[in-house]
Amino acid sequence: MWTPTALASERRDWRGEGWRVVEAQHRISTNRLAQTAEEQAQLELLADAVKPLLPPETRGLHYLLASPFRYGHASASRFRRANERPGIFYAAEAEATAIAETAYWQLRFFSRSPGFVPPTTTSEHTSFTVQLATGAALDLTQAPFASDHAHWTDPVDYTTCQDLAASAREAGVALIRTPSARDPGQGCNLVVLSPTAFASPEPRIRRTWHLRVEDGRLMALAAFPATERFAFTATQFGL
Repeated sequence: MWTPTALASERRDWRGEGWRVVEAQHRISTNRLAQTAEEQAQLELLADAVKPLLPPETRGLHYLLASPFRYGHASASRFRRANERPGIFYAAEAEATAIAETAYWQLRFFSRSPGFVPPTTTSEHTSFTVQLATGAALDLTQAPFASDHAHWTDPVDYTTCQDLAASAREAGVALIRTPSARDPGQGCNLVVLSPTAFASPEPRIRRTWHLRVEDGRLMALAAFPATERFAFTATQFGL
């Protein structure tokens, strides 16, 4: 097990772009409840008042960047234990990797809902990028971490990853670069543990994706005029 002291000695520079995919609900949802901009602003203030507080380090960040640090979800994720706060901003080095990760979680939800019939409608998602730069990164694809590749990509057991992330935070690590366990193209994910890793306070909105179930496959279709498309199945993810 890696100690904070040992991890601190492995910190390195990392700079680049992170991709993330979110449901189109990232657009302000209160606008359907308000008739004027003033009413909408008031509703947003009321909603924020009952949400968990954001870490001080997120001050000035766009909400798409800040919000993941606000919540401690009841379900654990690869580098975050259940109900652990602050949260984590998950991203990927490539758009295709971010799409694969999104598809996994959607198919996982379908597979764990007994009697659930996947919707025949299309859900809209948005991809965006953000600039990242830090001198306190860990790269799990490089020595001395690469030898534990099987732990970093275990499809079910996240214990080792969660233990590493907890120690990494104690060591002042801001970002972890890790191989994706879901991307068929074997891309890498970026686990942002600290908002200090953001080199820009604003994301860059990229494009719209449409996700729908067809013949037992989850299709991810880039909106026109783009032509990219991906197909995923629960079986390929071991679900």
